[in-house]
Amino acid sequence: MNTAALREQIQRAHQHETQTGQLARQLETQLPHLHSAIQLPQANAKGAMTGFVTAYIDQVPDLLDAANGVAREAGIESQIKPVLKIAEQFFLQPLKIMDGHVGLAGLLDEAYLAHRLVEEVNDLYIKHFGQPLIPLDMTVANLIAHQLIGEAFANQLDEAVHHAVDEMLNEESFALESVEAYRDKLASPDTGAAWKRWPCLSRQLGVVLELDPPA
Repeated sequence: MNTAALREQIQRAHQHETQTGQLARQLETQLPHLHSAIQLPQANAKGAMTGFVTAYIDQVPDLLDAANGVAREAGIESQIKPVLKIAEQFFLQPLKIMDGHVGLAGLLDEAYLAHRLVEEVNDLYIKHFGQPLIPLDMTVANLIAHQLIGEAFANQLDEAVHHAVDEMLNEESFALESVEAYRDKLASPDTGAAWKRWPCLSRQLGVVLELDPPA
């Protein structure tokens, strides 16, 4: 994994944002049009959303490193790493449909692809192990990012994610003896302690998805 290159790219995007304020302006225009289910702190809605997007992007390198490390422990690094490398490539060599997307505003698209890719791998882990590869609750954060990106374009990105996972992972990936041996480790207290490092990103930042808002 070349997450150092991702971190450099993210740092350059932060510098671009400092100089231009592009992301902050874009989010300011979007706030009045967000789905009513997305609840923001009334005192500083723009700041909360900007903080959410920034953290969502910043988290990608750590997320990929952690996922790769857990896959290595599980004995399926050879199956999982190529999928994570795709997420890495989304950043380093963006899809053509992302041409012209720059700065943090542009990296939101790449971050969404990476988070969704790990989410799909997580779903496979839950299916086979009863718990996720990385116990980070990404569902709400990804739904919020989906809304910010826009339905039509985000759906195109989702298709790219599904295609990548379908191409790289299958039932045989989880049928190895090393995978069976890993099941015993999942109940370890050490594993449980490590999981606590990954709280719900959106809840941390005060951005909440209220799926059943009060009448």
